[in-house]
Amino acid sequence: MNNIFIDVDYAQIYKHGQKIGGDVFLLSRNPDNNQIVTTLSDGLGSGVKANVLASLTAHMAHKLSFSPIDLQHSAKIIMDTLPVCKERKISYSTFTIADIRYKENMENILVNLVEYDNPQSLRFSGSEPVKWERTKTVLNRAAAFKKEEISYSSFPMEYGERLVMFSDGVTQSGLGKSLPLGWRLEGVRKFISEEIAKDNDISSRELSRAIVQKANSLDGLASKDDITCVVVYIRRPRRTLIVTGPPFTKEADAVLGEKIAAFNGRKIVSGGTTAQIVARLFGKKLTVDLKCWSKDVPPSSKMEGIDLVTEGMLTLSKVAIILEKKENLQDLPDDPAKKFVEILLDSDQVHFIVGTKINEAHQDPNIPVEIGIRRTIIGRLCKALEDIYLKETSVEYL
Repeated sequence: MNNIFIDVDYAQIYKHGQKIGGDVFLLSRNPDNNQIVTTLSDGLGSGVKANVLASLTAHMAHKLSFSPIDLQHSAKIIMDTLPVCKERKISYSTFTIADIRYKENMENILVNLVEYDNPQSLRFSGSEPVKWERTKTVLNRAAAFKKEEISYSSFPMEYGERLVMFSDGVTQSGLGKSLPLGWRLEGVRKFISEEIAKDNDISSRELSRAIVQKANSLDGLASKDDITCVVVYIRRPRRTLIVTGPPFTKEADAVLGEKIAAFNGRKIVSGGTTAQIVARLFGKKLTVDLKCWSKDVPPSSKMEGIDLVTEGMLTLSKVAIILEKKENLQDLPDDPAKKFVEILLDSDQVHFIVGTKINEAHQDPNIPVEIGIRRTIIGRLCKALEDIYLKETSVEYL
């Protein structure tokens, strides 16, 4: 696995009282071309209508970004396709596209950025703001009452740098309430710089959430518009090891112990039998944590040197469902499955060591069919982590 990771994540709050957002964010990776594309679109208005308009724009922009067409040309195609509102004489949606290209070893990371009518994106090297040149193209659409411009820029990103993109729900937060003119771009830039200074290694997920929550608080916790923020962060990868299932032979237990001891990162042991093997190998005490449980999954346990110890199949199956459905962690009970997912989402590279010994307990016909076998669940976890969250995964059988 690489020693550089492109951490991309976002946070979003809908307009107060709305159950669907007018801001749409898409994130995809094309491993064949070493390409990551992020698209943020803001539909005119709010609710269902805005969501439809933003979705059409975002998906069009996303598809074109993965095509051989030049990104500037793609942006013009999008604008020629987008209608102009007859009443307000402005475009039905805005967009920001970041096309990120890199080499196999994650070196020479290059960002192509296209911005139309969203607030200007911000860059940081550590906590210091970075300025860069943009090329502007003026559009000549007869139906529009104001001058329309598409901004294009291309720049390399190095280790420790961040790119922050957001909708106008961020910059206009507090307008007429806590701030007469709104938070504005300078206010956002200052806040981001201060947040990074507090924690230089703050993740994209944590930083985007902090920005969105601050904007919402400026609106008096009743957001006047959809609030969305996207963060791209170039950093060292955060690694997690997941050990589940006893090795095929007892002689392989020692090999498992060596691999766990040598791993540099967070460690999760999933499965009662597996946990007992690990506790024996390291001479550690295993105690049940009755504070961490729910009706869905058994309680977790505690072991020195291991970040999380859970039951096996039921918990892994629940974690896979949470990841596949992209469930909101804030809505989940404080149980082992939630803690498991939190660690995974805070990780960049996840390595699984899967024991291949058959556990007789899982041959019980009373166990739900959807639990499946361990390999199937691990496959689901890897697919969700890679496809939905752009994590890097690897599996080793023992």
